[in-house]
Amino acid sequence: MKKAGILLPITSLPSKYGIGCFSKSAYEFIDFLSLSGQSYWQILPLGQTGYGDSPYQSPSSFAGNPYMISLDTLIEKNLLSREECDFCDFGADENYVDYEKQYNNRYPLLRKAYSRFIPDEAFEKFKRESSYWLLDYALFMAIKGLYGGKEWLSWDEDIKRREPSALLKYQNELQDEINFWCFLQFEFSSQWKALKKYANEKGILIIGDLPIYASMDSADVWANPHLFQLEEDRTPIAVAGCPPDAFSPLGQLWGNPLYDWETHKKENYFWWIKRLDHSFKLFDCLRIDHFRGFESYYSIPYGNPDATIGQWEKGPGMELFLEMEKVLGEKNVIAEDLGFITPEVKQLLKDSGFAGIKVIEFAFDSRDTGFKNDYLPHNYPSNCVAYTGTHDNETLLSWLKNLSDEDFKAVCEYLCVDNAPREILVDPLIALIMRSQAKLCIVPLSDYLKLGDEARINTPATTGNNWQWRVKKSLLTFPLAKKIYDTSARFGRI
Repeated sequence: MKKAGILLPITSLPSKYGIGCFSKSAYEFIDFLSLSGQSYWQILPLGQTGYGDSPYQSPSSFAGNPYMISLDTLIEKNLLSREECDFCDFGADENYVDYEKQYNNRYPLLRKAYSRFIPDEAFEKFKRESSYWLLDYALFMAIKGLYGGKEWLSWDEDIKRREPSALLKYQNELQDEINFWCFLQFEFSSQWKALKKYANEKGILIIGDLPIYASMDSADVWANPHLFQLEEDRTPIAVAGCPPDAFSPLGQLWGNPLYDWETHKKENYFWWIKRLDHSFKLFDCLRIDHFRGFESYYSIPYGNPDATIGQWEKGPGMELFLEMEKVLGEKNVIAEDLGFITPEVKQLLKDSGFAGIKVIEFAFDSRDTGFKNDYLPHNYPSNCVAYTGTHDNETLLSWLKNLSDEDFKAVCEYLCVDNAPREILVDPLIALIMRSQAKLCIVPLSDYLKLGDEARINTPATTGNNWQWRVKKSLLTFPLAKKIYDTSARFGRI
């Protein structure tokens, strides 16, 4: 049965305290999805944000983002007062997240809440069950605070290399700080589970997101250096990115350390299986980022200023996914198979059985002409997820306005319309993917709202001004829900 869903990051929800979180607004958005006849809510990674405020550069592949903890819930638990929360300045613009103010003002509040928290059996159980990642993460964050936020490569040699005596020393000295970071993860987990349960009871399934790479400045790399391509001094041998193309002449230099896949294979992909298992417990469906990197990944020598020099190296291929299925069973996976796609990548997608991704904004590029273009809706297979655009794309309205005359003419011809005003074609393009054979259609909320690039989530290969947009509560109206419902129903996606 065909389904439909909406893409909106948690942080883009309306909220009183400057950033979308697991507050009442999240529950109200689930009600909105239900009223709109939607079956899925796609979010972005829930991980703690790091460099550039990006959820794809996190200090842990397992930990949740403390910014998403609802302060209202902490007030209900008598861990904070309303006055304490209202006194803080989280920014005056309800359209955007001010991450600097979040960092400077939310963490002191969370520390106050922790100072009033009385550990109980539920907390101790959470620590035991999460110990395979939580203890390294909490210790990492505690030491990082002691070093003024500096990356772990600049720490003293003994703790940088995790010498047993140094680990014991910091565990004893920073016990309360370690417990603080454990408390944040406990509260995050409790609140997320409650929200997901509410969504599932309303018939809404959650699509989560798994970044392929770990951040260099993370507990993952610090605690497991043997799993990454590192020099003896722990600096990377090579880092991740994408080669130059027509859209990016210098390529994309992400800077994440690359995996030592031979070591992962020797360990039966234990770390990856743990990571996948953790993600499948958080979400009903998992979008795996940069899927082509599992077939072959682009390796850039460490220290290069851009991605113009690099080479393709073989990834684990089906071995990893067969091990995943063997240990975890069959799972609902969306493979982000965008970018430079070779026949080998297409074969890996076919062998895995995962649903691939099709984006309508990629369908009308004059550099890729012809009606055999895989992104034209009449060519979509049923086992795919169709998007107007993803979080990395312009909004549909901005994309239409910025199209060359030649490309816009191709859109009009495909829609069988005359040269119409560009903004009028947002709804027809949404309908276009809805009537395709794709088993699932995901539309960013910003496209239903016909917003411009003020609502863009991310511009790849840039830092600053990303991950900031928030939707106003006043825009989530009954007429909008009815419009979304009618569109989804018209094409049998309710």
